[in-house]
Amino acid sequence: MYKTILVTLDATSTDRAIIEHVKQLANFMKSRVVLLHVATSAVAQWQGPNAANEEVRRSQAYVDGVKAEFEALGLSAAAELAYGTPPAKQIVKWLQEHDCDLVAMSTHGHRLLGDLILGATAFEVQHSISVPVLLLRAK
Repeated sequence: MYKTILVTLDATSTDRAIIEHVKQLANFMKSRVVLLHVATSAVAQWQGPNAANEEVRRSQAYVDGVKAEFEALGLSAAAELAYGTPPAKQIVKWLQEHDCDLVAMSTHGHRLLGDLILGATAFEVQHSISVPVLLLRAK
């Protein structure tokens, strides 16, 4: 059913919920997992894939580490970075350029005013794409 699952990561503890959930789902479905983090620094915005600042190095190391977790379980995984702001726009752009069957995201669980002030990446993504979205609220 889900050949490829895109897991968006924001490199915070919020990610753990969706990572652990997708490990089980991907194992059950025999899915390939693509882990995507959006680098948002000024250097990343201007230089994109050519950016080589500390944020980009940390981001790449983070997604590579999560990728290794999936691979240690025998699951197929890829680690990718997108560049720029806002993150929702970059996630949607990635989805327009690549195929996947499911997008999996952790949410911070902000409500109303928090979403308006802090932004709601998950809200924006789910209303901008046509593939199913799995949202899991972080604890």
